[in-house]
Amino acid sequence: MNFVTIDFETAEYSQESACAIGLVKFLGGKPADKYYSLICPPGLYIRPDFTDIHGLTIEDVKDAPSFDKIWNEIKAFYGDLPLAAHNAAFDMGVMRAVLKWYEIENPKFKYFCTCKLAKNVWPHLSSHSLPKLARHFELKYNAHNALDDALTCGKLVIMAAEDYGCKSISELLKDARQKIEVL
Repeated sequence: MNFVTIDFETAEYSQESACAIGLVKFLGGKPADKYYSLICPPGLYIRPDFTDIHGLTIEDVKDAPSFDKIWNEIKAFYGDLPLAAHNAAFDMGVMRAVLKWYEIENPKFKYFCTCKLAKNVWPHLSSHSLPKLARHFELKYNAHNALDDALTCGKLVIMAAEDYGCKSISELLKDARQKIEVL
């Protein structure tokens, strides 16, 4: 049960405006390492309504590195492990956009969506949003903090694997009728 969860926070609607990233490495079904960084977004602008969501301001990110300065750390952190994100279309869209913005070659990594996974594993729940799942399963959770979002996402993967009696990501995804995507 080895994988890395990822979450981005953005400064505005454009996907290259990443202003924070959180990654948690799960090895043997347990959190083994974490990575968090604020990111100085292009244009150094954060919409006030986005600050209302994640709490990050220009003051917080003005001295933070740009994405291209931390890319090698991020890439080394996840290595060859599959990435998991809640609403992966968003986070992988941000990843694709920042790689393109900084003209970094896309390394073609594997990922899966924990929101889709949750819908397949717990179809009886009325909502599969990360905050509602955390509340339902009584997980301590600070919504829209990139690191906490990533950690909570990983906890859901482990819970799903336990519910299905799976020992690996590939077994879990097969049993939950989901597949690994490639970006």
